[in-house]
Amino acid sequence: MNAQNITHWIRAGLWTLPLYGLITAWATLEPQPDQQKDPDAWARFVSSGSYQSSHLLGSYGGAILAIFGVFALGCCLANSRVGRLALAATVITVAGTALLMVPAVLSTFATPAIGKAYLEGNRDVMLLEFPSAMTVSFLLGLLLAFLGNVLLGVAVWQSRTLPRWAGALWIAGAVLFYLLGVVLGQATTGSSLPTQPAGALLMAASGGWMAWSQSRQGQPAAAVHAAGTR
Repeated sequence: MNAQNITHWIRAGLWTLPLYGLITAWATLEPQPDQQKDPDAWARFVSSGSYQSSHLLGSYGGAILAIFGVFALGCCLANSRVGRLALAATVITVAGTALLMVPAVLSTFATPAIGKAYLEGNRDVMLLEFPSAMTVSFLLGLLLAFLGNVLLGVAVWQSRTLPRWAGALWIAGAVLFYLLGVVLGQATTGSSLPTQPAGALLMAASGGWMAWSQSRQGQPAAAVHAAGTR
């Protein structure tokens, strides 16, 4: 593959970052009711068609776009002054995102079935417990995704090839989404908080800024290096 094609693929990949942020923000706009305090409202919410469609697009579509975008960002920074940091951040972020898709499967397909069974009179279905391995997978994925995204933001800040403040926005978005959104939400309401869509929107703005900046520049460092080795 020649340098020009590499450049096009990297730039196309970077544009998936703002798309990922926007889809994730949309998918987390409406928090689900507390399962313990109002099981009837929770069951109606999770058994609705909109719940499953938002999870299919938000969880799966968002995760796929995130992985493509993170790989593109890692390639964009591969031969910059923060190449090693960018590589580590890319691997950590992709690993965390992939692990988070495990509980997303249960949330998308098993949870609506549980809600429907409850509404049909099977009250004992609420006593179902998922294996502890799922909790471990979720917590590990959450930790890796948060750490990896923060490191990506640091790499962008230090790269001198992408806008510094785009990296700061990316870090702020990760803190809002993961720490003040997912973690705090699970610890308090058991659902998403407004900080999740807010964090996702910050990451969308940061991703769009990086993609726009790169589209106005010359070839990314990775493409230039590839051209030099031909």
